[in-house]
Amino acid sequence: MSTHINPNLNRRRRQLTVDDLFNSLRQGDISALSQAITLIESTNREDTAFAKAILSKALPYSGNSFRLGITGVPGVGKSTFIEALGIHLIKDQRKVAVLAIDPSSSISRGSILGDKTRMEELVKSDRAFIRPSPAGTTLGGVARKTREAIILCEAAGYDFIVVETVGVGQSETAVHSMTDFFLLLKLAGAGDNLQGIKRGIMEMADMIVINKADGDNKRAAQQAVREFKNALHVMPAKTHGWTTLVTTASGLEQQGITEVLNCITDFKNHSYANDSFKRKRDHQEIYWLHQTIEDHLKSRFYNQPDIQQRLTSIEKQLLAKQITAFEAADLLLGL
Repeated sequence: MSTHINPNLNRRRRQLTVDDLFNSLRQGDISALSQAITLIESTNREDTAFAKAILSKALPYSGNSFRLGITGVPGVGKSTFIEALGIHLIKDQRKVAVLAIDPSSSISRGSILGDKTRMEELVKSDRAFIRPSPAGTTLGGVARKTREAIILCEAAGYDFIVVETVGVGQSETAVHSMTDFFLLLKLAGAGDNLQGIKRGIMEMADMIVINKADGDNKRAAQQAVREFKNALHVMPAKTHGWTTLVTTASGLEQQGITEVLNCITDFKNHSYANDSFKRKRDHQEIYWLHQTIEDHLKSRFYNQPDIQQRLTSIEKQLLAKQITAFEAADLLLGL
């Protein structure tokens, strides 16, 4: 049976109307934004209906931010880097929302949700909003409702959205499909080298930053830059005509952050000039329509009582080598 993420949410929701919550959200009330995101993450039917109404009101006010996707293996320094980036943006009078996807336990479904404690300085600013969400079991470790959370953040006036992924599995693909600029963070001298990187991530990246380029790591970071630049020469050209840049940075010492932001500005100007920015956004909308259809179809299929009853029997036949996996699927699908 579906439950509320927050047991007190139902009581609060009854005290608020959709208009009340949305008006508070539009005025930049962080509590209202947090509550709205909690509603869209809930599986309770009443919460879902309330969330849909909020999203419907928010949609006309969305789409005006710049969406930055950041990925990198655990330990690469994503939180420190994002905090340094956010502090620079806030000084430039920008409003920054960070949607940080934390890895969930496959056993307990628990999640660390520690990004707020790791971004101690950024969380103090009234121009910043940090929302850690458990990845759960959805595509690539990306929180099920991240796209809707982006819409709500934009309606609340945040003009720079950062989506941080755990950097494992297919999470990079999912984040790439909902952001405008995809930044890959790498380390030098710690086994996180070129040889171990997937070609697909290299092709998706609009910028590669060798992080923690400070102290004794500076020389190794410069060597890593040369290696990645050489590797990018054999990659196919991007359809939007942008050349992936490689540089170094230190989130801890806040070095190289200005260069990263300048690169993002150059990319934005480039993609606006050749209309690739809008084309990518349009393509993403269509992609997520079909992805949502697939998710709903899969969920409805497995939630059918007769499928649930037959599945165990068919699985036993499969393991006994009485039927193939393809035949088993045909039986369940009624083909």
